Amino acid sequence: MGSTTQEYKLKFITTEPIHFPGQKAEQKVWDTVRSAFYNRDNCLCFWTYPIFIKDKQLCYEPDILIVDQEFGVIVIEVKNIFINQITYIKGYDWFTEKFYKSPINAYSQAKNQLQQLINYCNQRSLLKHKVRAKALVALPSITEKQWIERGFHEQMSCPPILFQEHLAKTDLVEIIIQNAGQVQGGKFLKDEEWNLLQKIVCSPIPPIKPDKKIRPKPIAPHGQVIEQLQQWVSSTDIEQIHIGMSIPPGPQRIRGIAGSGKTVLLCQKAAWMHWYHPDWDIALVFFTRSLYDQAVSLVNQWLKFFSNGEVEYEPDKSRLKILHAWGEDNQPGLYSTICDLQNINLIHNQPVIGSPTEKLAYLCKRVLAEYEIKPIFDAILIDEGQDLALDEQQLKFEDKQSIYWLSWQALRPVAADTPDVKRLIWAYDEAQSLDALSVPTSKEILGTELSQILGGNGGAWYEGGIRKAYAMRHCYRTPGNILTAAHAIGMGWLRPEGMLTGITNKKDWEHIGYEVEGDFRKIGEQITISRPLKHSPNPVHYFWKGDLLKFNIYNSCEDELEALSQKIRQNINDDGLKPSRDILVIALGTEEESINLQKRAARTLQKHGINFYIPSALDINQFPEELSSQDKRPNQFWKEEAVTVSRIYRAKGNEAYMVYLIGFNNIAKNESSVSLRNQLFVALTRSKAWVNLSGVGEYTMCEEVRQVIKNGSSFSFTYKKPLARIIGEEILT
Repeated sequence: MGSTTQEYKLKFITTEPIHFPGQKAEQKVWDTVRSAFYNRDNCLCFWTYPIFIKDKQLCYEPDILIVDQEFGVIVIEVKNIFINQITYIKGYDWFTEKFYKSPINAYSQAKNQLQQLINYCNQRSLLKHKVRAKALVALPSITEKQWIERGFHEQMSCPPILFQEHLAKTDLVEIIIQNAGQVQGGKFLKDEEWNLLQKIVCSPIPPIKPDKKIRPKPIAPHGQVIEQLQQWVSSTDIEQIHIGMSIPPGPQRIRGIAGSGKTVLLCQKAAWMHWYHPDWDIALVFFTRSLYDQAVSLVNQWLKFFSNGEVEYEPDKSRLKILHAWGEDNQPGLYSTICDLQNINLIHNQPVIGSPTEKLAYLCKRVLAEYEIKPIFDAILIDEGQDLALDEQQLKFEDKQSIYWLSWQALRPVAADTPDVKRLIWAYDEAQSLDALSVPTSKEILGTELSQILGGNGGAWYEGGIRKAYAMRHCYRTPGNILTAAHAIGMGWLRPEGMLTGITNKKDWEHIGYEVEGDFRKIGEQITISRPLKHSPNPVHYFWKGDLLKFNIYNSCEDELEALSQKIRQNINDDGLKPSRDILVIALGTEEESINLQKRAARTLQKHGINFYIPSALDINQFPEELSSQDKRPNQFWKEEAVTVSRIYRAKGNEAYMVYLIGFNNIAKNESSVSLRNQLFVALTRSKAWVNLSGVGEYTMCEEVRQVIKNGSSFSFTYKKPLARIIGEEILT
């Protein structure tokens, strides 16, 4: 069965469109290969694929790399040389004139490139000597007749060649397979072998380090499930490969559903850019302080992967900077770095008030208004982009989001002849926004004129096949029924008064992995929203037959917290869960409510002999507000041998197998608040397996939650226009 147009575009990956002499000819071969391999389902093709050996002292970069379940690995070395530029051939050496180099050895070059990749494959027992490997040379400006007339075909060392006329053949795949020189024999790969080959080439996820701590034997049911989930590795997501391994020649927007791997991919993309362009100044920016250590770890893993274990990330020396959006004295951020390098010193007549994002936006707006910003970065990648956007017009700069526009101004142009084109890459999930009710459009970030780069007259793809905007639909972290419950509750699908917020067109729903029946254009229309398993590949439902999402109401807060402590004690003592990283408690509600509940929960756990950890505290069983600023650890979220008890703002970006959400009544008593419902969405999607949601007292929203849990992965409701906001920005195709 042939691929769809979308799949066709996605399986052909341009790592970076580079302008160089002979590019048009190489582009012609690439376009021909893309057309020839159109209908091959289990196939990936790369244009420029760097293979680095020994700390980048040696770089093999196949012009075109084909990876196929049946055909194995094929390297095509393209030489845009004309027949009169080859003076004579001796062995594999072609001596040239009026060419960039003499002699050239195109076939040996292709074989050496291929051999490096095959060496990686042969290090894995599952693939050892099984992957077919072939190489050939493409000469798009020479015909076979011209080659024969010069007598070059009589050379004993004449390599396999794709000539100009071959590129017009309809059976190009067969020509390549039959003519390419064999470097290693092999076989048609089994699915397991094919998945491993893709991971060697693409590695969509860094290898998971085995848990060195020995769990008690025999392993309890929960512990068994966790071990099985740790061993599970999803199949290759071709869209993730595109995002992680391509370097766009301009801005790029990534819209990703919760748990889709946005943070992992941005870390991969940043590491890939840094590894490929070590002379670039790159900033990887995030909002949640507790993500810092995770980002450093992920970037380090990716650099080690790209360098075959020879290079590690050194934050103090590297030109790739991992930055919090704000920054402070002992840890630079994006804002502080821009100000420090340009001697910007704002004078404040009065204290800056508001949420962290509001304060930062205010300062960015002032800097933009009072200073001319000098470019200092070649690329800026922003994670958690929804948390750096605000609704308030007074905090925007000339109708643009101030934080984003300051980032744009701090970027160098991609090329001297395109001064308005810069590499700003931002990832977001609008449903996880805790401060804003709307998500910034590309016009709010780049302005009306520059937003056309991402679409409009500019089209949806950059030259060579790199997308300008992505929508990631697969959720790898959170089980499907918990994710759908999170969307249903967060948006209010089953509210008697109608949904509060949500996406109102089928296309955008499909982009985040849902199927929709019904017409959003008709008020009163019956709408059915469902999520197929293929878009929620977390396999916990195969291992655990009980409920993944539980909801309990108690008579008092004391009863709720006593039950919480008993369950966690059982998790640790009987179920085989570790206190840290396996278990997470999140207190819901307004700032005051959640702080009070967090403290009460922590004290109750301690009373039952369970150590707690409050994010940013120095040690276990401490409250950060009782510590001096120098004793706090703002980047820390977990502590060994203690259960983390967090508020929602600190929990963002983190995850655990067992998640306890307490204080549901703080949401239910003001159930029409979109921001409070968003807390539930973010909290529910922290789970990798189980969620226990609890509160005190009966509210009308309680029955809504029970009905959501009962519905599972499919929901039907009568459509009413969202009362608070409509989510969505056109995703280009």
